[in-house]
Amino acid sequence: MRKIVVFGAGGRAGRRVVAEAAARGHAVTAVARTPYPAVAGGRVTVVAGDVTDEASVAAAAAGHDAAITTAARLDVPGVDFYTAATHALVGGLAAAGVPRLVLVGIGTVLEVAPGRRVLDDPDFPSDQRAFALGHVAQLDVLATAGLDRVVLAPPPVLLDETARTGRYRTGGTTALPATSFSYADLAVALVDEAASPRHHRALVAVGP
Repeated sequence: MRKIVVFGAGGRAGRRVVAEAAARGHAVTAVARTPYPAVAGGRVTVVAGDVTDEASVAAAAAGHDAAITTAARLDVPGVDFYTAATHALVGGLAAAGVPRLVLVGIGTVLEVAPGRRVLDDPDFPSDQRAFALGHVAQLDVLATAGLDRVVLAPPPVLLDETARTGRYRTGGTTALPATSFSYADLAVALVDEAASPRHHRALVAVGP
């Protein structure tokens, strides 16, 4: 059994990560801006926390074996949020002695051809660019961090609410072709990397 702390645990991806980890018997601390009632037979402890504050991250993460973050904000600029959150996670987890971080990326930072990312397309929607650039900023911060981590980036499609299959595949930095991918199966991949790491210091495509 592992002790896993999940940041952004109140969101659609975060709640599925918490449920997936708890169902496997891991002890889970779910960190959310607004705590919600704990579930999963007492294996989950829900706490309030701020993923952009290093001290808050360190306090929530103390005593854990790995961290997963699915945290996102749409009410602040993406670059500002992801830069602050990634710095806080790197510093806070180091202070807490947590050796492993698994992050949710975004498919638009993946490549469609060598050196050409999805977001580099001239027709890439302008209303999505700021959020995509936030994830680029996240990768820039991680590039100089010593923490063992992996960023799992799902396909550049809307994730759906379909049932868990338990199946997924991983690739390199090229987007995996897909028309759909579920939050539930993304959660499987995230918990796998927290419990039994296979990828290190990398951006990795994940998909059906």
